[in-house]
Amino acid sequence: MSETIRTDDAPRRVLILIHTGRDEAREVALACFKALVAHGIMVRMLADEVAELDLAPGSTSGLELVDGSEAAGKDCELALVIGGDGTILRAVEVTHASGTPVLGVNLGHVGFLAEAEVEDVESTIDAIVARRYTAEERVTLDVRVFHGGDEVFRTFALNEASVEKAARERMLEVVVEIDGRPLSRWGCDGVVCATPTGSTAYNFSAGGPIVWPGVEALLMVPISAHALFARPLVVAPTSVLAIEVMAGTAGAGVLWCDGRRAVDLPAGARIEVTRGDTPVRLVRLHEAPFTDRLVAKFGLPVEGWRGASERRRKGSA
Repeated sequence: MSETIRTDDAPRRVLILIHTGRDEAREVALACFKALVAHGIMVRMLADEVAELDLAPGSTSGLELVDGSEAAGKDCELALVIGGDGTILRAVEVTHASGTPVLGVNLGHVGFLAEAEVEDVESTIDAIVARRYTAEERVTLDVRVFHGGDEVFRTFALNEASVEKAARERMLEVVVEIDGRPLSRWGCDGVVCATPTGSTAYNFSAGGPIVWPGVEALLMVPISAHALFARPLVVAPTSVLAIEVMAGTAGAGVLWCDGRRAVDLPAGARIEVTRGDTPVRLVRLHEAPFTDRLVAKFGLPVEGWRGASERRRKGSA
């Protein structure tokens, strides 16, 4: 679902988050900061990230220093993220509670979550200033871990929640469950539960299907399962996915959410995954079809395509 960004007379604020380990990211962030401030927009940045920028003395007018807990308040118009998908996923952690839209400028390799490439920075700033963008809601996951009947961990994920073996030399023994009913028992390297947004991430690498972002569904994909029935599953968005680490399993597991938040899973642990109550809002600058994004990001060969226009031309000849 997309919505047009609301306009009002309140002071405009944009949060900038960057991959400080890259020189190019720091340079782009500095240029974005200067451009936004020049247009009268307040810029928020984390104090430790500002320290990595080469800001001249006296050039911090229009800059607000914040910590992680208050970075993306309700008064923040959007978060401009300079980096790859990993940096965008970090920004999602910061903005999830407030619902602040996230606009990614890709400096990584694939950058499926990013809306703009680094060469588009000038036009991206123009779009922010003119409010020529929309926010698209993406399905998230709510993830809970139980042990001994007690909830011991809870988090969310935009891309995926993956249950993986902790020791390379041992398989993980799990039983998977859909909507309160057991489906199968797998000896495997792990299980990925993903959203459509995450279908091009770990899910894709594990052999799962690519699902268009507009589809409301949840995905479950086994990783290297030793089983007769171990196929990728696409289920309803209202379904409850569960993975139980078998009691007595010699090899313990670990739960990773978006590759950023982890918790150890002892034998007997139960992981429940449902559709999240709070979606993530990704900024869109244009309405490009998802097919075009796939072709561009994966470098897919489309030479020789003629399309419907060619068929229509021949039909009218």
